[in-house]
Amino acid sequence: MLLNTYTDSIDFQAFTGWIHGVLGGALPAWGVTLVECVLIGLGLLLGYALIALALIYIERKVCAFFQCRLGPNRVGPYGTVQSVADMIKMLIKELISIDHIDRFLFNLAPFIVIISSVLAFGCLPFAKNFQVLDYNVGIFFLMAVSSIGIVGILLAGWSSNNKYSLIGAMRSGAQMISYELSIGLSIMTMVVLAGTMQISEIVERQADGWFLFTGHVPAVIAFLIYLVAGTAETNRGPFDLPEADSELTAGYHTEYSGMHFGFFYLAEYLNLFIVAGIATTLFLGGWMPLHVAGWESFNAVMDYIPSIVWFLAKVGFVIFVIMWFKWTFPRLRIDQLLRLEWKYLLPLNLVNLMLMVIVVVFGLHF
Repeated sequence: MLLNTYTDSIDFQAFTGWIHGVLGGALPAWGVTLVECVLIGLGLLLGYALIALALIYIERKVCAFFQCRLGPNRVGPYGTVQSVADMIKMLIKELISIDHIDRFLFNLAPFIVIISSVLAFGCLPFAKNFQVLDYNVGIFFLMAVSSIGIVGILLAGWSSNNKYSLIGAMRSGAQMISYELSIGLSIMTMVVLAGTMQISEIVERQADGWFLFTGHVPAVIAFLIYLVAGTAETNRGPFDLPEADSELTAGYHTEYSGMHFGFFYLAEYLNLFIVAGIATTLFLGGWMPLHVAGWESFNAVMDYIPSIVWFLAKVGFVIFVIMWFKWTFPRLRIDQLLRLEWKYLLPLNLVNLMLMVIVVVFGLHF
């Protein structure tokens, strides 16, 4: 067994403690709390926007690679500023007023979607001692807030007074609610192995080996099911039926323009990052470096790499796999999509959960 002696080369706890000390010396207690909440909120939104812009550029390049194209290559070096230019264009676009709609719900829907993804984004442990929300029931909270987004999508489709938007929203509702079961059972399988629902504790307990490798066969099955269900949950190909442009124009956000459309667009990519971040946390050790028993020199080199680099590298790998799905497989029909979940993934998940319980009770894991 390896000892949990990992010390991050970047001490985020010391940095946040220094900020708290500076604020405490200049402001009363309530002022410190207020300023820290504002700083955390601004940091979350800034990180949210930067990651979304980076993922948009990365997907364009990955798509171009699979299709033997160059991708963005005009605006900035290697097209790196193209996403920023598109964001600026979207910000200055007019919010077109649509007749015969439920205006309040129409305007509310994109904010519900974005708030849901921001709350889930705040639960991710980016590095050691670098996490906004860390409850003892963190996994439960994460699953709860990430489920709110479907409400915004249904409201967007219903309030638009457009048959294509409504069909897209109903498809999305059926798809996301169905595949949430498989995601929840996959997560529950790993919670049984970890013995805790606190996200930071789950990462700490993988110091002696990532759960994907130490959890025996049930962990591998749960990881594969999670990847498929996570791809469907984020409405990405080959499960992108709610936005099937050949059938539904643009799906549930057909009538949206300007920054309202931008909210849906950003949320799609951040949900991709969140799904990959949860997979990294539960199966790939989160920010924990790769350790091999008996390889002390190798482990020392791995420990030198900052924990945030480990986390982002693992998340990048999972995101690439999900993008690989999208640009490799053709879109499924709605009946094939739901059959895959209810007839195959869900029963397999239930059996796998029972198998993991047996593995943990009898100590069969590594």
